[in-house]
Amino acid sequence: MIDMGNSKPNYRPVVGLALVSLILCGLFFPLLITSIAQIVFPYQANGEIVQLNGRNVGSNLIAQGFNSTELFHARAASQSASRVDPDITLGEAISQVPGISSAVNRSGYGTISSANLTSIVNGNVEGTFWIFGSPYVNVLKLNLILINEYPTVYRNLTA
Repeated sequence: MIDMGNSKPNYRPVVGLALVSLILCGLFFPLLITSIAQIVFPYQANGEIVQLNGRNVGSNLIAQGFNSTELFHARAASQSASRVDPDITLGEAISQVPGISSAVNRSGYGTISSANLTSIVNGNVEGTFWIFGSPYVNVLKLNLILINEYPTVYRNLTA
């Protein structure tokens, strides 16, 4: 006959399994996936960092805080739940065109017509899948195009 009242519970297998799971799932697997991503997709794995004249100026994945009235702006905080959305709808971009054109023309460094700005916006629309979603544009991409195509207007940003 076995006396069950005096035996101690054996936690060793449970603790061992928990530690092995922790090491495999919390350390080994993330390091493996990160290493594979760095080898196969280094640009994306590092946050899609964008450079201008050899300097890091932002990421295609996170909204940038542009202060100049001569550049496109990301969504207002009340329109973006995360406040880091790098894209704006085509309508939002087109609605900013007159203000940007006016600000550039007042700056005295050159002019950019509303037609040219609209053309730049329309040429950089990123699509949607079939009928789902609205067409959008990346704010950082638009601003870098402006800076590169109109260097005299934006000369203070390229120095």
